[in-house]
Amino acid sequence: MDYVFSNKIANLKPSLIREILKSTSDPETISLAAGNPAPDAFPVESISKIAADIFREDPIGALQYGITEGYQPLIDELKGYLSSKYSMGADYDSLIITSGATQIMELLTKVLCNEGDIIACEDPSFIGSLNCFRSYGTKLCGVPMQEDGIDVEALEKLFSGSSKVKFLYTIPNFQNPTGYTMSLEKRKRVYELASKYDVIVLEDNPYGDLRTSGEDLPTIKSFDTEGRVVYAGTFSKLIAPGIRVGYVLGPSAIVAKMTVGKQTEDVHTAMFNQMLVYRWMKENDINEHIIRMQGIYRAKLDVMCNALDEYCPKLSYVRPEGGMFVWCKLPDGIDMMDFCRKAADNKVAVVPGIAFLPDESASTQYIRLNFSTPTDEDMVKGIKILGELL
Repeated sequence: MDYVFSNKIANLKPSLIREILKSTSDPETISLAAGNPAPDAFPVESISKIAADIFREDPIGALQYGITEGYQPLIDELKGYLSSKYSMGADYDSLIITSGATQIMELLTKVLCNEGDIIACEDPSFIGSLNCFRSYGTKLCGVPMQEDGIDVEALEKLFSGSSKVKFLYTIPNFQNPTGYTMSLEKRKRVYELASKYDVIVLEDNPYGDLRTSGEDLPTIKSFDTEGRVVYAGTFSKLIAPGIRVGYVLGPSAIVAKMTVGKQTEDVHTAMFNQMLVYRWMKENDINEHIIRMQGIYRAKLDVMCNALDEYCPKLSYVRPEGGMFVWCKLPDGIDMMDFCRKAADNKVAVVPGIAFLPDESASTQYIRLNFSTPTDEDMVKGIKILGELL
């Protein structure tokens, strides 16, 4: 039988990262391609205790339906946390719980965009979000990245030249895949440009707690006085990705429509998972956990950068101030895709940079390496093999 797929999905390509990860099922393959948090950072003991307590004290609440907006105690706790830590949340803002942060990208696109509308995004950017945007028939317009974040001059040129830009997607902290951090000056400028040209900003902050050097910077949302910034947060890195709990803070009118959109997808985020996160926030010292987590990531980043400097002097990179990735440029004259294939043949998985380009016909000399997932021993061994290939 011949199957005819919808226009929205027929031309959508599978994530290169997910396809690459299939090859890592070979136990001999060293994966520098994953985007998983460091397993050592998971608060396994406290989560185990809380899970047992929930099923002993309120099993029906954990297993029953909930409202789409989310578990109210968690919503209230998060509002207080975001207000005290980031100075975010105005009278016109609402917060709902989502099934991971990627659902936020999908929901915002669903409620704001028609086919042919433009979404401005960093170039390169996170493939998961780019595919969400593509699935709605939108046009992605990439804005070049610089070491201190998005090129604001190019951004203004894009905003001023089109009235169909529905929103800007940005990852200001330790951006995926580049690892770059947007400067304070550029954060303020991004908001000024969004206000000047009446564009909504989708600020994605999955890695903000994973700072390994430098000083924390204000969120773009903290500058929002007009209700034009939608903030996407997640517990995937702070606690664990498998619980699939994210949250969106944004203008009430937008969040209300996102809530309706969520009702057609999963009705509500899993109640047990929300209760787990709420009690973990109430019963643990979050700052202490973040400091411990940062120490783990700092040590692993040191291992990767030291190995790159020793074994791959031909690779150029900018050491990130946090996050999980190092964005490496291959020397001119080396075919990037050929290099990635040969690395896989030698049992080392890396992500080709083309996976992150808004323009799927463009090319790049970059590869993305992950330092949070592999063991230190495997990381050094894998980088040494890459150096031998180079």
